[in-house]
Amino acid sequence: MSSTSAFFSPTCWRWCRFDDLTVHELQLIHRARQQVFVVEQRCPYVDADGCDEHAFHLAARAPGQPSPIAYARVVDPGFKYPEPSIGRVLTAATGRGRGLGRELVARAVAQTIEAFPGQGIRISAQSHLEAFYRSFGFAGVGECYLEDGIPHIEMLRPG
Repeated sequence: MSSTSAFFSPTCWRWCRFDDLTVHELQLIHRARQQVFVVEQRCPYVDADGCDEHAFHLAARAPGQPSPIAYARVVDPGFKYPEPSIGRVLTAATGRGRGLGRELVARAVAQTIEAFPGQGIRISAQSHLEAFYRSFGFAGVGECYLEDGIPHIEMLRPG
């Protein structure tokens, strides 16, 4: 394995509740989310939606790097949807193109199934990623809609 590919192979995946995050981890997560969703996608929106406190957080860090290179949030059932929901899914620019997003979603789905056995998982996916999420067992429900000016589709993975 080359040193370049080793950098992008996270040695640390962290799955934890909000109260188990340090303030430094939370700040780095918020910075990563703002970089991807606000700066890169040029989509101003309120990221602090009150759901972080009712969620598990999954983050990957590369060796020697404090900022997450991949991140997803799993909100408890009953806060966004009746089912648990995966959202705020991102891969930082430095980690893209190496399958890290696929690994992130696979881990998020597996962790969600373990945390909430027998329940479906709901997501609000950007429409251009519908095929990607279908590969994890999600199916579109309803019509496409605009969320923060970006086309989305609600998707459900049965329990």
